[in-house]
Amino acid sequence: MINDENVEILELIANVKHLGISYHFEKEIREALDRFLSLEKYGDTVHEKNLHDTALKFKLLREYEYDVSSDIFERFKDHNGNFEKCLVKDVKGMLSLYEASFLSYEGEQILDEANSFTSFHLRGIQDNISNFLFEQVNHSLELPFHRRFQRLEARRYIESYGKRKDANKVLVEAAKLDFNIAQSNLQQDLIEMSRWWKGVGLAPRLSFGRDRLMECFFWAIGMTPLAPELSDFSKSLTKVCSLITLIDDIYDVYGTLDELELFTTAIESWDINAVETLPEYMKIFFLALYNTVNELAKKTLQEKGHDILPYLVQAWSDMLKAFLQEARWCNDKHMPKFDDYLNNAWVSVSGVVLLTHAYFLLNHSITKEGLEHLKNSHLLLQRPSIIFRLCNDLATSSAELERGETVNSIMCYMKENGVSEMLAHQHINNLLNETWKKMNKDRVTDSTFPKCFLETLTNLARTAHCTYQYGDGHGAPNTISKNRIKALILEPIN
Repeated sequence: MINDENVEILELIANVKHLGISYHFEKEIREALDRFLSLEKYGDTVHEKNLHDTALKFKLLREYEYDVSSDIFERFKDHNGNFEKCLVKDVKGMLSLYEASFLSYEGEQILDEANSFTSFHLRGIQDNISNFLFEQVNHSLELPFHRRFQRLEARRYIESYGKRKDANKVLVEAAKLDFNIAQSNLQQDLIEMSRWWKGVGLAPRLSFGRDRLMECFFWAIGMTPLAPELSDFSKSLTKVCSLITLIDDIYDVYGTLDELELFTTAIESWDINAVETLPEYMKIFFLALYNTVNELAKKTLQEKGHDILPYLVQAWSDMLKAFLQEARWCNDKHMPKFDDYLNNAWVSVSGVVLLTHAYFLLNHSITKEGLEHLKNSHLLLQRPSIIFRLCNDLATSSAELERGETVNSIMCYMKENGVSEMLAHQHINNLLNETWKKMNKDRVTDSTFPKCFLETLTNLARTAHCTYQYGDGHGAPNTISKNRIKALILEPIN
């Protein structure tokens, strides 16, 4: 069984992870989890009846890509196959089980039941528990830890956990120092990105487009795994995201269909002479994109000996073809079938472009198998991109409908199935959950990509949830979105 010492180790790992400093202790954490896995394998924990300890162990093992069975929770069911009613009194255990349920795979019925059971009862709890636990429950019900922007979550937890009388003050002070040092480095990176953005000169010359450098920097930080040596990675992703934001506006609100077809062909050819066929504003953007992508490819060729330009160009080209298809649907006032929309939609967000660049920008060995999967848009790239698109649609569909833009997943599903907007939202949320389950399984079982890239894939989906949680935090950032950027980049923890 898990003894008191082992419980303390589990709690320590969980706190270190929530505080955002687990990357300093990866070796020690994995060694500890290996021991827990051995105990489970040899049956030493088969009689555990502590819900919190069991759920926390399961959650941590799955978070660190251990393929453990969810059958461990069968011991908490009664003879009728339902979760025992007495569990409802254990709020801490219920919260741990709720959080663990979001690490589920497709077909794991027991975790689906756990999610329904815990979410129902947790929503009914009163504030006759500790303030810290009550706050954690409400925060988790809004969005579970597994789907949250990790750096922002670290800041929140430092401030919340630090108020507890029994908090590990050494850990809290270490986490504060780590966060503030990282934030100081982010501020220097942002200054550098501001100089780059001003030097590119696109914002004043393409005045119809969104000037969203801060939001793009936020996206890049959200995708970056927690590690001190990835400054160049996040800065390069900021450049890519900034260019994507403007090109999205060209296709979505400004360019004519004829112009968009010319531009898509020009990108596909990746020929500098193609610029002559474009209107003036597109020439400016084409040259900025051409120079930026070529520079990134040149750097990788010099440092790693791989010519990655064909892979980057393909990603951009595929995205613009999908943009063009959406523009045609809107121009023709044609509502595609829901499946046709989804097949186009995961490409038409910036996810695959960002992830393709991310694969090469991360400091790891580039493999032949990895390149082949990138070329064929592997499912691992599709999953977070679908989540990205669906989060976007859920947040922006109402505003798009008001502007007369009716091609999104909500409207496609409503028209095809003759259902209300509420039922369409429910279906999209279910689809989101199913996609997360597939990605959870991929993270554990895939051996094609390195762990740092798998973390980046997951972080893309997390950043999408964060950005679109309260509306369009990228295209039309509200006060909440702006405050999150301040908390991440501008305001140190005292």
